[in-house]
Amino acid sequence: MRRRVLIPTTKGMNAPFKSPADPLDAPVWDLSDLYASRDDARVAADLERARVLVGELNALQGQLVAARAEPATLGQRLDRTVELYEQASDVLGGLGAYAFLAASTNRNDAAAQGFEATVREKLTAIATPTIWVTLEVNALEDAEIEAAVAAHPAASRWSPWFRRVRAMKPHELSQELETFLAERGPISAQWPRLFDETLAAMKVKSGRDELTLAEALNRLSDPKPAQRKAAAEGLSTALGERASTMALVLNTVAADKALEDKWRGFKRPADSRHLSNEVDGESVDAMAEAVAAAYPVLSHRYYALKAKVLGKPVLDQWDRNAPLVTTAPRGYDWEAGKALVLESFGDLGGDFADRAQGFFDKPWIDGKARAGKQSGAYAHPVTADRHPYVFLNWMGERRDVLTLAHELGHGVHQTLAAGQGSLLADTPLTLAETASIFAEGLTFDRLLKTAPADEQRGLLAGRIEDGLNTVVRQIAFHRFETRFHDERAAGEVPVERIGEIWLEEMGGSLGPAITLNPGYEHWWSYVSHFVHSPFYVYAYAFGDLLVAALMETRAKDPDGFTPLYRELLAGGGSKGYVEALAPFGLNPRDPAFWTIGTKRLERLVDQFETMV
Repeated sequence: MRRRVLIPTTKGMNAPFKSPADPLDAPVWDLSDLYASRDDARVAADLERARVLVGELNALQGQLVAARAEPATLGQRLDRTVELYEQASDVLGGLGAYAFLAASTNRNDAAAQGFEATVREKLTAIATPTIWVTLEVNALEDAEIEAAVAAHPAASRWSPWFRRVRAMKPHELSQELETFLAERGPISAQWPRLFDETLAAMKVKSGRDELTLAEALNRLSDPKPAQRKAAAEGLSTALGERASTMALVLNTVAADKALEDKWRGFKRPADSRHLSNEVDGESVDAMAEAVAAAYPVLSHRYYALKAKVLGKPVLDQWDRNAPLVTTAPRGYDWEAGKALVLESFGDLGGDFADRAQGFFDKPWIDGKARAGKQSGAYAHPVTADRHPYVFLNWMGERRDVLTLAHELGHGVHQTLAAGQGSLLADTPLTLAETASIFAEGLTFDRLLKTAPADEQRGLLAGRIEDGLNTVVRQIAFHRFETRFHDERAAGEVPVERIGEIWLEEMGGSLGPAITLNPGYEHWWSYVSHFVHSPFYVYAYAFGDLLVAALMETRAKDPDGFTPLYRELLAGGGSKGYVEALAPFGLNPRDPAFWTIGTKRLERLVDQFETMV
């Protein structure tokens, strides 16, 4: 049952500062809406319920093709088949979500990790026999499905799902091979597990302190240069000691993917991701090329200006996200951050703030940073008949406020799309980052608007850096990933060569005003997307540039924008991104569409230059 169940973000790993107001009052979520514990009797009961649903579903095998000459009968059977498929997906999705959510806050707990792996294996065993569903749907002709839907209109609700399933038709394998790949999935997933557990257990020496990965990344934005340097050098050492293991993981994941791509007939490593995103590779290439062409006027220019502000000829890489002043930046305790984000959601109008408030009231948020909790941030949709959960590591700094807004944007999007049902609520990555980046942008606008004049330059710098991290940095990640996978096709890529590719791509994106210090060649090894979701990262740039175009549209007519925007989010994955953007008068197939976002970011750099 193919569905994406997790929307992670590497951007959220940058929360850099512990507020004087203790940020540790951030909440810990309550997962009891799913299960009370690993020993909850409902776990076994739901596993059995899933088996029953799958048994009922599998009794229909062969009946779709058998009815291909009878449109009304075929329509009824298609409707019932997909309905059962979604019901089984909901039960299995809830079980898998609980195991993952519980494990992500306890990466040092062997029992939690073992439970997650065991659940994954059991879910795979239950779900694998449903492989026939998409294969049999794709055994039908387009005209046969169209006639069936016309004869039984209730089946029309599944038309977007049929469209997405049939896009995979040229790349599907035999039922035996599809079954083998599905059954192998939990075994392949042990490589990402090794990656996660290695990073969770890693300790970074920074001066007298011993830090987790999240804490070390936080210190890269410390007001004190010595703190940033110590954390960066400690992180380089810690990652370097594990680089060989991480290179083995990355090489194995890439080889595993290449083998499956070969059998499915994908010509390029990113093509399967493009297909699931319902976007053609040429459009992504054009976007990446447009961003790379803008490096000189965006990142190169900005970091040169920042070096001038900091009084340095060039910046060390650990100064990339440094505050412009050495005094501690304004901190935010949890309540202050919460209030600011909710006010920002309220600026959009409609019911956005009320939906966001629900996440705090339940609580559906785990914000407290603690030992064993994995780094980063995400919003997990669970299933459409449940509710999402938000995960982040709150340290009380401005970036944490924006991360909270980002993940709540995902969460609100997921609640709005839930009415589509799980199969259609699942949004392709081309639209998945829309609400999150939009919410982040609204929150920054409020931060800037309410800041004292003496803080506005620093806030503007932070906004530019967030834009560079989302657009320029993620495209650099994408280019690194593309080159790595291309070289992996010829054999295992040595850890030294991986570091070389990383330095070349990151150096090209950052420009001559930033020195890539010794040890930075290992920093690719903490980017989880390379292992968990190959070729995911371009979605951040795609989403940011798309949101820039939406924000320009909103500025022209805020009142008229809100209902259209709500409708876009509520549509989930029922429409492709081209169709979804048409009501706004936007055409992402036009190359000029992508320059709206780069020009918007360039104007911020122009504004910053006037303050230098």
